[in-house]
Amino acid sequence: MSNFTFRPATRENVGLIVGLSGSSGSGKTFSAMRLAAGIAGDKPFAVIDTEAGRAKHYADRFRFDHGDLKPPFRPATYNEAIRAADEAGYPAIVVDSMSHVWAGEGGILDWHEEELTRMAEDDWKKREACKMAAWVQPKMMHRAMVGRLLQIRAHLILCFRAEPKIEMVRGKDGKMEVRAKQTLTSLDGWIPICEKNLPYELTASFLLMAEKPGMPLPIKLQEQHKALFPLDQVIDEKSGAALAAWAAGATAAQPQAAPQDNFKTMLAEFAKLKAILPAKVYYDVLGNYGVEHSNEFRDMKAARGCFAELKLRLRDAGKEGFTMTPG
Repeated sequence: MSNFTFRPATRENVGLIVGLSGSSGSGKTFSAMRLAAGIAGDKPFAVIDTEAGRAKHYADRFRFDHGDLKPPFRPATYNEAIRAADEAGYPAIVVDSMSHVWAGEGGILDWHEEELTRMAEDDWKKREACKMAAWVQPKMMHRAMVGRLLQIRAHLILCFRAEPKIEMVRGKDGKMEVRAKQTLTSLDGWIPICEKNLPYELTASFLLMAEKPGMPLPIKLQEQHKALFPLDQVIDEKSGAALAAWAAGATAAQPQAAPQDNFKTMLAEFAKLKAILPAKVYYDVLGNYGVEHSNEFRDMKAARGCFAELKLRLRDAGKEGFTMTPG
């Protein structure tokens, strides 16, 4: 007889992992600290700083304990620091920046190069043959790190740098053209500097842009978390407090229904997008918000969030032409 048992599922003391990606000036560190402060309440939170103490710039604004993480930025180094903060009992842990474990000194990319040199030295023909094998150890350790992150009891807020990327594609006229690179985790060509699947391992992931610091653009945002992160508001302490309450078992406050006249205006805007975007793109985005048709929305904030995501797809397609009417 198995000793494995089951009991009724309840949402209590659920550790959440939120990813914030952005370029310099996008507000990712400040937003991460606002989120952590809301989660921690009257307690200090922990900051694991890979950027030579830059997090201390916010010491007068927030109550936190600071730890320097220095190179080499191996996955095990991150694990040790995060585990120490978790065992110390901090309710929230900010890691700024998580990009160093991938592209920093001694990170995964450097480790791959070290492995390649160990296997093939300066024999360039042999190096080409060993490229894939040289990824085995670094990526295995990275996967182990991610697995351990999912076991942390504290709430984790991971900051990632993001960089713009472009790609050459063949247009409808058969000519090559330059466009913002499109990947599963990119928005407007901005891509988080990390392992490509990591943003989807997290509870929620957002891109922040320098044009609107602190305003979340969702990379991953599931239905049960949408009320916690209004897409028309900056990430702040209220978001953190709501996140902590939800993780402890509270019901997320649902936005009130939008006035009928504003809702009619919204439907008209959706109709314009439907006429411009490819049908698959349009309906896939609506599906992410749990509806098949725009008239199934029951609150303005959800509709505005969906509209914002559709507008991003419109930019990716290189088509503009109208603006959102405020609700």
